[in-house]
Amino acid sequence: MMDITILGSAASSPTPARSLPSIACRMDGDVLLLDCGEGTQRQMMRMGVSYSKVQAILISHLHLDHYLGVFGLLETLRLNGRTAPLPLFGPAGSSRVFARSKLLDIHELEPSAAKLKKPIFSLNEHDVYAFPVEHGTGGDSFGFSIIERDRRRFHEQKAHAAGLRGPMFSEIQKTGKLKVGAKTIKLDDISYLQAGKKLVYSGDTIHCKTLVKAASAADLLIHDSTFDESQRELADEKSHATAADAARAAKEAGAKQLLLFHISGRYHDAAPLLEEAKKTFPNTLAAEDGMKITL
Repeated sequence: MMDITILGSAASSPTPARSLPSIACRMDGDVLLLDCGEGTQRQMMRMGVSYSKVQAILISHLHLDHYLGVFGLLETLRLNGRTAPLPLFGPAGSSRVFARSKLLDIHELEPSAAKLKKPIFSLNEHDVYAFPVEHGTGGDSFGFSIIERDRRRFHEQKAHAAGLRGPMFSEIQKTGKLKVGAKTIKLDDISYLQAGKKLVYSGDTIHCKTLVKAASAADLLIHDSTFDESQRELADEKSHATAADAARAAKEAGAKQLLLFHISGRYHDAAPLLEEAKKTFPNTLAAEDGMKITL
């Protein structure tokens, strides 16, 4: 299970209602940060997300609005006695940007498809993957998927009727079958695999194939939606997506739900973006600071 808190939902400049981009994903109490805009640590305090529980920071790209909060967060951790390095995953150049941050264990991502097939990080039965997106040139922008591993669940009535008790449940999961009295009970006959949840975060991007592929069947797609279609020329110039682009990506990926994110300060009300996206993908929400979603 993932508990998602939107710490900041703005685009490049904060507004009175929106802080800079950052999302906390909490799994069994531990936290992963998707981007870390300025003021992230304060937003965590305000929204009841423990900064001491952060296990890794995922930086989508090296634009200031997405990483400036790392420095304040690290200083707060240091002042509170942290000495163990915190893993940070980001694009090429991350080591240079964070060179003076002794509390970081920096991993630079490469856009090579072969290198991105494996998880870059794992936490509490959840695996994190990175994938390249298109935000300007240079292949230095990434999105991230957080995928919960499938879990074995028992049909309790069937299991008890078959005679399973206590430690037998653990034993049959290890062996796949178990002899109970005169009968051999097969694990698949009394249990099933519950599919894990999948969260996909686009970072800043235009509509692109790599994101659609990564977001296939996602339970929640959080997608750059900086502009509406009336600002198409500006969106293309800045390599950002419109709400319509985000909806198209969600539909093509077969996602279950879409959350519009990275919203320009020109929109005091996200209603125009929401209306635009829902024409293509009805199950759409617009991010707000403090919003919480559980998968």
